[in-house]
Amino acid sequence: MATQTSFDIDLEIVEPTEFKSKPKDDELKFGQTFTDRMLLREFKNGVWDKGTIKPFGNFSLSPATAVFHYGQEIFEGLKAFRQVNGNIVIFRPDQNAKRMISSAHRMVIPPVSEEYFLQSISRLVEMEQDWVPKKRGTALYIRPTMIATEPALGVHPSDSYYFYVILSPSGPYFKEGFSPTKIMVEDHFTRAAHGGTGAAKAGGNYGGSLLAGQRAKEQGYSQVLWLDANERKYVEEVGAMNIAFVLYDVIYTPPLSGSILPGITRKSIITLCDDLGFTIKEEALTLDDIIEGLESGNMTEIFGMGTAASVAPVGELKIHDEVYVVDGGSIGTTTQALYDELTGIQYGEKEDRHGWIHTIVEH
Repeated sequence: MATQTSFDIDLEIVEPTEFKSKPKDDELKFGQTFTDRMLLREFKNGVWDKGTIKPFGNFSLSPATAVFHYGQEIFEGLKAFRQVNGNIVIFRPDQNAKRMISSAHRMVIPPVSEEYFLQSISRLVEMEQDWVPKKRGTALYIRPTMIATEPALGVHPSDSYYFYVILSPSGPYFKEGFSPTKIMVEDHFTRAAHGGTGAAKAGGNYGGSLLAGQRAKEQGYSQVLWLDANERKYVEEVGAMNIAFVLYDVIYTPPLSGSILPGITRKSIITLCDDLGFTIKEEALTLDDIIEGLESGNMTEIFGMGTAASVAPVGELKIHDEVYVVDGGSIGTTTQALYDELTGIQYGEKEDRHGWIHTIVEH
């Protein structure tokens, strides 16, 4: 059921004069290496230009540029995979396009169309196909971004913008790879409140999370688990991914209440739970629910869900000053099954029953 993406979009092409050496798959870290080309499209005088695929390079922006002062910025994250048959594919880019349009509306940025998003990114990936790594667990990470570029002070929406896309061949997001990671509950700072920008993929949401994340890492934890901003009672999401809990053999994931990012991996996992016969409920759990479940042994698994992290088992959870080991620090059977199913579809080892795979290069 894979979808073949067309490339009939009109883009200006400027070829690089020099090309970088490509790192070996075993050397790849997350988001530290970038390909030879990027996409840049500019909005000014009320219209978007057609866009250019050009050599990867720096921008020259005024110190007064609006994005530096008022944070009018959004981004996306998606991946291209080299499947076992050699095809180059992107996983569910239509969902990223829809979410970026939604984020743009929230941040008062003129959106690019879904068709432009899909075709321009597909063309860029097709041109950079040699950068898609081959090893399982690696992928070509795709980062579309929109920034306000008006060089003027004063709190108002910008009158000019960049939409740009860069590509990064990447290894696993967590240094542990697919093995249990350690998470710490943040009970002082909050990530987002109802009515805020938590459901938009805006850079400010992540900037405001850095202090808590730094404190967690100082204590040996990879990520922060956020609580709701109102009561600090209900769990919401982890800094880089949505979260799920297996309690009494039922999977619980917090509902999309406006303060949680509507994750595309989260959405995919909900569908895969139905496929595999797992019961999943979009219901909020309290911190007390989680403590009771871990202490009684009725909470058997915790896992994260995100584009960068894929499905990430949680082996240890720190709540206040107590440390709870989840299922002996092992990878649970539910987490393993969902990881195998999701990555199997992405790498072409399992059937794409839902039309999630967009083929860019077919071999």
